[in-house]
Parts: sequence; C-alpha cells; structure tokens
Amino acid sequence: MNHRTALGALHIGALFFGLTGVFGKLAQASPAIIVFGRAAFAVLALAVFTGLARHSWQRLQAQDWRRLALGGVLLAGHWVSFFIAVKVAGVAIATLGFASFPAFTVILEGLLFRERIRSNEIVLVLLVSIGLVLVTPDFDLASQATGGLLWALLSGLLFSLLSLTNRAGSGRIPAVQAALWQNAVVALCLLPFAGPALGEVRAMDWLWIGLLGVFCTGVAHSLFVASLAVIKARTAAVVFALEPVYGIAVAWMIFAEQPTLRMLLGGMLIIFAIVISSRMGASQPPRKAATAEGC
Repeated sequence: MNHRTALGALHIGALFFGLTGVFGKLAQASPAIIVFGRAAFAVLALAVFTGLARHSWQRLQAQDWRRLALGGVLLAGHWVSFFIAVKVAGVAIATLGFASFPAFTVILEGLLFRERIRSNEIVLVLLVSIGLVLVTPDFDLASQATGGLLWALLSGLLFSLLSLTNRAGSGRIPAVQAALWQNAVVALCLLPFAGPALGEVRAMDWLWIGLLGVFCTGVAHSLFVASLAVIKARTAAVVFALEPVYGIAVAWMIFAEQPTLRMLLGGMLIIFAIVISSRMGASQPPRKAATAEGC
C-alpha cells in the first residue's frame, strides 16, 4: 500500500464510521439489538480480515483478558448510548455530541494519570464546550434534542474511558485482535437484552445492521489499521475528524435533517478544535490510542 492508496483508505474508513448513525437510524430495531448485531457482524468481519492479512495473534495473559473485558463493556455502553441519541435527536446532534470525546480525554487524563494539561488541550476543551453550546437547540432537559445530546455526550465520555483503558494496557496486543475480542464481549453483554426479540427483527433491519457491523466496524477499523503502516498518526487523526462531516452530509441527503446555522457553526468549531489539537499534539510524546476509532 503506497501513500496515496493509504490516504484513500483512510477517507473510506472515515466515511464508513460517519455512516454509523445513518445505518443506526435506518434500522427500526432497538439500540440493544442494533449493538448486538453490529458487534456480531464485526467479529466475523475482523476474523476474516485477520485470516486474509495473516496477522499473528498474541497469547493473552489474565490482565489482558480483564482489560479487554472492561474495554468491551465500555464499548457496549458507548454504542448503546450513541444509538439512543440517534433515535432521539437525529444523526447530526448524536454525531457532534460524540465528537466531544477528545475534550473528555484531556480532562480524564489529567485526573486519572495526573498529567499536566497543556495549553493547546485547554483551548481544545474550551472550543469544544463552546461548540456544544451552539449545537444545543435549547436548554430544556425535557426536549428530545437536548436529551439526545446528553446521550451523545455520555457516548463520548464512555469512548474516552475506553481510550484510556486501552492506553493503560501494555500495547503488546495487535489492534485488530483487541478489537475482535472487545466486539465479542459487546455481543455477549447485549445478548440477554437483544436475544428475546431477535426473531422479530425485519429482514431489511438485518441488512442495515449487517452493513453497520461489516463496513462501519470491521472494514473501517481494518482500513484504519492497515493505513497506519504508511500514514502518520497525526494525518490519520485529521482525516478522521471529517467523520461528523460525512455523517451529517449523508443524513441531510437521506433524512432531510437540515442542520441550522447555529448547529453548523458549533460543529465547525468542534471539528476545528479536534484538527488543531491533533496537529499540535503531534510534537508531543505519543500516547496510547484506542483500538477502535470513531463510532
């Protein structure tokens, strides 16, 4: 894979991640069923990718299993809250609310790892906070839009905790292997809630869930991992900042979810903050990243 091909793969991966909310809204099933199906299909897709790419599997120790189990539980909570946000408030608000996770990561890193928060990270938190204020249609907790944004913020918080959980690991587990096992944990966690109603899921819903699991999880993650062999991590971070743009644009075309000017300004501010922060952070010592990017 050359640089041009890797960059194209990154954009395709970002597009697939951006379509997560779109497929989640197209599926009429409950968030529990969507997440269970997504994880199950993702396990199959990642297993196929692992076999085709002939990735070597790392032998796991007890602490690795505990960390992967915790990561799977956090990933399950992240996905469930995100799809609740999609159902309640729409793709745009859910996607932009989730995009706040870098700000949560900055704050939690300072609290959990006792790291000094750098000036560019303070700016990130402030810009994301202002962006979220602009994205919020109103501040009535009883409204669907505000309730959906709160679910999306919870999704971002849980993804931030997932990132830090993976950072705390030794980093010796291949990313695809870790993602496969974490998705398996997600499926097991959601099976008791989704199992009784699986027989009632429509065939068309299985199509959307299958596309969600294979393309928005398995293929997107595999493209991300493969491209990192050629593309710098800071370039990948900038490309994946376009994920909300892709998601909002497609939702606009399919569902006529036309964002207001205020929402667009807030979204631009959030995306700008993520891009600038990732580029400024490139000169800092590297930190462990999450094994699963995006939604």
